[in-house]
Amino acid sequence: MKKKMLIALAILLAIQLFRIDKTNKPINKDLDYVSLTHAPKNIENILEKSCYNCHSNQTIYPWYANVAPISWLVKSHINEGKKFLNFSEYGLYNVYQKDHINKWLYEVIKNGRMPLSSYLLIHQEDNLSNKQRQELLNWFSIILNK
Repeated sequence: MKKKMLIALAILLAIQLFRIDKTNKPINKDLDYVSLTHAPKNIENILEKSCYNCHSNQTIYPWYANVAPISWLVKSHINEGKKFLNFSEYGLYNVYQKDHINKWLYEVIKNGRMPLSSYLLIHQEDNLSNKQRQELLNWFSIILNK
């Protein structure tokens, strides 16, 4: 039993050598969702607090993103989130993609599917209040009706 524990500890220590890349791409405010949609400050604050960590080039990695294998899972989730929607690169999307994104944003906020419940288990402070949800829904409605 003791030998198995030592082997497990050795493996855990060894995998710490395989670090994730936590470098964010440079930010170009001219491409950012908030800048391009002229979002008011309250919308900017909500998006940056509850959405940008997984859906922008402004990710702030939590402490546990330094511990493998958890770090690999965190990085995978962030990469997946950015692949689907990257607020920092909103200006690179075409008109149809932007329309789809804003419809999707409206639906996932309306239905409470974002932020993800798995994310909120550890980041309760990023949960959206009913007021914040309504503010976002109102904003996305404005964007969709332009």
